[in-house]
Order: sequence, then C-alpha cells, then structure tokens
Amino acid sequence: MSSLISRRSFLKAGLITAGTAAAAGTGLASAIRAADGPKTELCTLLDLNKCIGCEECVRACREINGHKFPEPEGPPPIMRPVERVKTADWSSPEKRTVTDRLTPYNWLFIQRARGEYQGQSFELNIPRRCMHCHNAPCSKLCPFGAAYQLRNGIVRIHPDVCMGGAKCKTICPWNIPERQSGVGLHLDLLPQYAGNGVMYKCDRCYDRVAEGRLPACIEVCPESVQEIGPRNEIVQKARDLAGKTSGFIYGLEENGGTHTIYVSPVPFDVLNQALRKGPGRPQLQPVENVMADANRWIGALAIAPAAGVIGALARFKQTAGQTQKKEDKPS
Repeated sequence: MSSLISRRSFLKAGLITAGTAAAAGTGLASAIRAADGPKTELCTLLDLNKCIGCEECVRACREINGHKFPEPEGPPPIMRPVERVKTADWSSPEKRTVTDRLTPYNWLFIQRARGEYQGQSFELNIPRRCMHCHNAPCSKLCPFGAAYQLRNGIVRIHPDVCMGGAKCKTICPWNIPERQSGVGLHLDLLPQYAGNGVMYKCDRCYDRVAEGRLPACIEVCPESVQEIGPRNEIVQKARDLAGKTSGFIYGLEENGGTHTIYVSPVPFDVLNQALRKGPGRPQLQPVENVMADANRWIGALAIAPAAGVIGALARFKQTAGQTQKKEDKPS
C-alpha cells in the first residue's frame, strides 16, 4: 500500500467524522516511518490539472499559521544607510489582507496562468510557496544561522534568530522569503544598522507535521491537488502522472531538486511566459543548482562563526527576558 497522503484518500476511507484529524495524523506518521533510513525527506506533488483556484489553501494557511505572523510594536526604525537598507512594512490592516502575492502575512498564493498551447487555450492555477529545496542555499548561506533545514526536508527561518538581512531572498532562485521590518533580534542589538526585521516564508506547517498531521493547505483542499509523502515515492508518482497525462514536471532538477514537485499539462516555459511575475510573484524558469558552485560553499563555511554568535545572542535574549518576567512578578 502506498504511503502517499492526500485528503481524497482520507475521505474515501470514511474519515469524515470528528476523528478525521487524528486519523490523518496517523497516516502521515505512517508515511514518515515507511521511508528508508532515519532521515525522511517529505515531498509534495501538486497536480495542476486539478487546481480550481478556490484559494481554500490560502485561507487555511493564514488561519493555521496566524500565530506565527509578525506583530510590530511600533513604526520600524529608520535604517542606515537609508539609500541601501529599505523598510518593508506589511503590518497595516490593508496590507495584511493581500493574498495575490507572497508577503510576511501570506505564505501561499495562487498564481494564474492564461495562454495558448498547441492551438488550445489554457487557464491554470498554480499554488506557490517556498519550494523547500533538497539542498537549500538559504539554509547553507544565511549569515546568522536563522535559516535551517529539518531532517524531513522542511526549510525554516527562525524568527528569534533572523536579522532580516535578506541573504535568503537574494540566494533563493525564486526570491521567496519576504521581510517584515520593525521586529526581531536586530531591534535589541543594532536597530539602525542590522538587517531591518525578520524574513518570513512557508514553513510547511512543520509543527503540524511533527505531530503526524497534514499541512493545512493539503488538509482543506477540496480537489486533492496535493499529495505528501517520502520523496522517492513522490518522484515516482510525479513521473507516472506525467507519463499518463503527457504532462511536464517541475522541481525534479531545479536548484538540484526540491521537495515541491509540480506536474502540468502545459510546458513550464509556456507557463512562465503566461505568469504575472514580479515582487512576491516567483517565476517558473529552469534553475541551475546554486550550491554546485564551490565558492558558495566556501562562503558558507566562512559565515558559520557568525551564525553561532547570533544564535548565542538569541538564546541570551530569550533567557534574559524570562528572568526579567520572573523578577517583575509581585512576591
């Protein structure tokens, strides 16, 4: 029996009672245990033939992960030098509600592609978020050690360590992470001369996955657009699906391979031309392996000490804050 997980498989199994969430968690936990070896790389397959663009996944992502969103306590500090370090503030009520691009408050959006292929018009909806690369350059080259990869392949940016320097965004082939100014560790260290905030992106509902539960976007999808499971199974599933539908695959080779794989009835170069691209709206071009460049590995080793220092400062800040709270309590 395949350990691939999808909402449709749960429904077929009759898991539509109050016990659905618990049963879904058990299914994902089984998928994790089914993978070979102690390191289980989870991957998602997105069948673009199925997506109807309803945005249920977008709404679920915002609802489930809302407690992780940044909450600035005041206006961001003016950075130095002003001409180089830009403020990025998405915390106003009108900006928080933006859903047609990636922001610090919107980690998943539906990218629309309309065009013509082989004489036939097409209209496809593409859920876009972090690709969770197999060998993620953001996790290797973050100068503060804030971006890191879990053993299951999920790539996180730790908000208590990130300084908002945006190296992760620069090195990401899709420029996925987005900055929110006025929050983070830099406010306690060098508020006008550090990175200016914290970088945010999809963390693949790592906390739900750790409990054996599905990421929110997969759980709510009415069309079972996504499946999640061990990467080797997902890769085979993608190849089988592409073979049956004469489809095209994206994510197998891009940036050395990712943990997000799309299958489309239209070639991705055609899709890429049809996309509205720009800030917060990533491309779908072929991507070379960023980490194949040895010079980048040398750079990663050079910044490792800085990562350790920042991590220590973050832990010190957290400990100091807890101590202060205890002292402030009336006896």
